[in-house]
Amino acid sequence: MSLTARHLEANGIPTVMLGCARDIVESAGVPRFVFSDFPLGNSAGKPFDLTSQQGILALALDLLDSARAPRTTVQTPYRWSEDAAWKRDFYKLDMTPEQLAKAREEMDGQKAVLAAKLAGD
Repeated sequence: MSLTARHLEANGIPTVMLGCARDIVESAGVPRFVFSDFPLGNSAGKPFDLTSQQGILALALDLLDSARAPRTTVQTPYRWSEDAAWKRDFYKLDMTPEQLAKAREEMDGQKAVLAAKLAGD
């Protein structure tokens, strides 16, 4: 996506990237970047949290209008949780195969709940 944004910018189409991997996105040299310190895949805000989603969208639109220099990054004021415990869980790389299987099973259960909720909406 970062390379696509750079290509669009080179052809006169302004872009703003939303992301959670600051080091990766900034190293790609995107023109405008809104960084959320959230787990990967949640750069537009917490699921079902309209306040964070609308706030992040507002920041992105404001950045599109106000950025005066290339490679401008704005960090959102939103936090995934009160502490950084989610990062220890999210980036846990030393899990056993059994722990991975259990975590996968729990995630699949959460996905099924979400799919049922979306199907009912």
